[in-house]
Amino acid sequence: MLTVPAVVGVAVVALGLVLTPGPNMIYLVSRSITQGRRAGLVSLLGVAVGFGVYLAAATAGMTAIFAAVPTAYLALKIAGAAYLLYLAWQALRPGGTNAFAPPAHAADPPRRLFVMGLVTNLLNPKIAVLYVALLPQFVDPTRGSIALQSLILGAVQIAIALSVNAVIVLTAGSLARALARHPRWLRAQRFLMGTVLAALAVRLLAERARPLATP
Repeated sequence: MLTVPAVVGVAVVALGLVLTPGPNMIYLVSRSITQGRRAGLVSLLGVAVGFGVYLAAATAGMTAIFAAVPTAYLALKIAGAAYLLYLAWQALRPGGTNAFAPPAHAADPPRRLFVMGLVTNLLNPKIAVLYVALLPQFVDPTRGSIALQSLILGAVQIAIALSVNAVIVLTAGSLARALARHPRWLRAQRFLMGTVLAALAVRLLAERARPLATP
C-alpha cells in the first residue's frame, strides 16, 4: 500500500501546481470576477469532471503505453519539465503572470460555463504532465495494485485542487482588490510558486524514468 511520503509528496506537488497561475486558475478567476461566484463554481464543476477523466485514464493504465515505448516516456518527461520551467519563468520574470487581473468576459449561461471549465482542464498541459509524468513517480509497483495506488494519489490531488480552487473562486474579488493594494504580496506569491515549479522540473528530470508497466 502507499507510503506516507508518497501521499505527502503528491499533496505538495498538487498544492504547488494549483497555486500557480495556469489555464484553470486564470479561467476560474476571470469568471468569478466578471460574472460572479456562482459562475465560478459552475465552471469549477466542469474542471472537476475534467480531473475525473484524467484520473480514470490513469487508473486504467494509461501509462502502460509509455512502458512499451520508453523513448516516448523520456520525451514526455523532458517536455513536461520544459513546460514547468516555462511556467516558472512566467511567474518569476518581471511583470509576470497575474491571474487576478483578468480581461473582461461576456456573461455565459451555466451550460457553457461548465463545458468551458471541462475543456480548459482537459486541454491543460499542466494537468497532463501531472498525471502522465509526475504522478507515476510516487507509485511503487512493489507495494500492491498500481491502479489502486493511482486512484488514491489522484483522489488526493483532486481533493486539494478542488478545495483550493473553490476558495479562490469564492474570494477572487477580494483577493484581486487586496493584491492591487499590496503588490508585494503578489511578487512574493509569484516568487514562491516560480521556485516550486522550477524544483518540480528538476525533480522530474532527475528521477529515473519509471513508466508503469501494468495496472
